[in-house]
Amino acid sequence: MTRRACYTRAFRMQKTSTSSAKRATGPSDVGRYIARAPEPGRATLKKIRATIRSIVPHDATEAISYGIPAFHWNGALVGYAVFKNHCSFFPMGSSVLESFRDELRPCRTAKGTLSFPLDKPMPASLIKKIVKARLAQNAAKKAR
Repeated sequence: MTRRACYTRAFRMQKTSTSSAKRATGPSDVGRYIARAPEPGRATLKKIRATIRSIVPHDATEAISYGIPAFHWNGALVGYAVFKNHCSFFPMGSSVLESFRDELRPCRTAKGTLSFPLDKPMPASLIKKIVKARLAQNAAKKAR
């Protein structure tokens, strides 16, 4: 074996072992992520998940993306997460937030993120509006 081949093989093995170790540290699916969340955040995540599931197309997928539960349909759609003192909703596109600026006043907003208290989830109607807007954006992106 040449010197380069040895280096390449060692690099591949190192890369594989590192990536599998990263995967093993966090929850591997959305159900586990939610089950590990402490209350009252867990109940909030369940409500958000049910609301999103009620509106996304049947061929949309749900997975852990960037360490948080996310829905994908023609690309990233939305994500949501629980933290120590709050929950967050990620529209995966900050332009959507501009459309709903008036309705988002009760929530803390940052670029591409909505934060709200653990025990006070966002209104389901607002989540549905944002998801519908993201579905429209992703459909337009696919049509191009």
